Amino acid sequence: MATRATCLNLLRSTAYRLCISTASTDTLSTAAITSKNRKNESRRKFYDLMNGEKSEDNLKDALNKLHNEGKPLRKIEITDCINHLRRNKKFTLALQLSEWMESSKFMISNGDRAIRIFLLAQSNGLDSAEKYLDSLQESEKTSKTYGALLSCYCRQKKFDKVMKLFEKMKELNFTSTLNYNNVIYLHLSNGQPEKVPALVQEMEQRNITADLYTYNQLMDSYASVKDIVSVEDVLEKMEKHQVKFDWFTYGNLASIYINTGHLDKANGVLQKMEKMENMRDRKAFHTLITLYQKASNSAGVNRSWELLKSVFPTPSKFCYLIVLLALSKLGDMENLDKCFSEWESGCRYYDIRISNVMIESYLNRNMIEEANLLYENVLKQGIEPNLRTYDAFTNFYIKNSQIDFALKYLEMGACKANPKKKVWFPIDETVKMFLAHFEDNNDPVRVEKFCEIMKKINRLDSTVYDSLQCTNSVASEVES
Repeated sequence: MATRATCLNLLRSTAYRLCISTASTDTLSTAAITSKNRKNESRRKFYDLMNGEKSEDNLKDALNKLHNEGKPLRKIEITDCINHLRRNKKFTLALQLSEWMESSKFMISNGDRAIRIFLLAQSNGLDSAEKYLDSLQESEKTSKTYGALLSCYCRQKKFDKVMKLFEKMKELNFTSTLNYNNVIYLHLSNGQPEKVPALVQEMEQRNITADLYTYNQLMDSYASVKDIVSVEDVLEKMEKHQVKFDWFTYGNLASIYINTGHLDKANGVLQKMEKMENMRDRKAFHTLITLYQKASNSAGVNRSWELLKSVFPTPSKFCYLIVLLALSKLGDMENLDKCFSEWESGCRYYDIRISNVMIESYLNRNMIEEANLLYENVLKQGIEPNLRTYDAFTNFYIKNSQIDFALKYLEMGACKANPKKKVWFPIDETVKMFLAHFEDNNDPVRVEKFCEIMKKINRLDSTVYDSLQCTNSVASEVES
């Protein structure tokens, strides 16, 4: 999930309403304006409080003080804040706020209790969530609270607990589309696609309506066993039930066709996706461009890019990255260079991810001068190259038997890498080219330097070491 603003910017919708309500202050009386200001001040203190560093007891005391002096906090503001904290994965803070709300005599709904179960599982573990559910009155043990615990079990892949609770929920007639979707997802992630059709059939028998997510998972279950006929049967069922496709469903279907080699059908689905009305989600365009690339359809990529720009006249850096990667993989160098020039002319600062795509493209075309010029421009702006940058140059120079330059960039990358983590740098292809070079050239000095660098990043494994040892032994025999 993308990182959002800090808690200081919580409840933007509420803040927006406050701004609108105070925009026409010339029509309000002085007393009304003063009241609005007090209300805004109270809200600001709440946002600041949730953004601050406080212990659990201090937070509760501060919330009580804020709630009891001036304008009391409204429940909708608290629940909005809890949901925002959840989205930002600040589960402990969200839990503390949820506990305070429940202890402060607000009217608590089953939905609030369900969120509390989720937060307990995330912050304190499943045992804590189970104990909370057990402590509820029987009237509070509903489809929502049981469903929340089921979702937690599914997230943590507690298969036995899922099956036991799910059967209990079916007995109580508490199951819903969401519950079935969670269990279906668990089966798919557990490598049991054959169990999915029976669950969907069970939903029909229980008059539980399948949604788009259900149908997408059902298609995925058939696709995983290469049963395209059944995938298309699902499509017919959706049309029969007048289920309207969204862009995700089109993308999922196209992916299935691509992965099973049905490129003509994939392109047909992607063209339908192109023609969707009111498609204003950047992710939809990113999906469209990427899938056209996977379907080897350069014209589709360029058409989708123009369509994206018609909806978003100023594409984001990530939009450019998506299309540049697609064009690079397709080998459409004319449009790649054109698109990069377009981005370069409008950007204030280079993005190393975008620069890497072009550096790799230049090096693959043996355009070393262009690659070096772009690399220097990146450095001039104070942008740090990353491991992918260094690997591209290392790979190029070793491929062209320029061992000193290759070792130079290999060492620069090694200095950038974190030896405490598993390092992919350099890629295996590059390592093999180094070994092949040393096998063909008696060069003990550079072999030693290569070993020192690889050891620094914990990449001097037995395969590499044995190969170098063998190379040195052969070289010694030739010299003697």
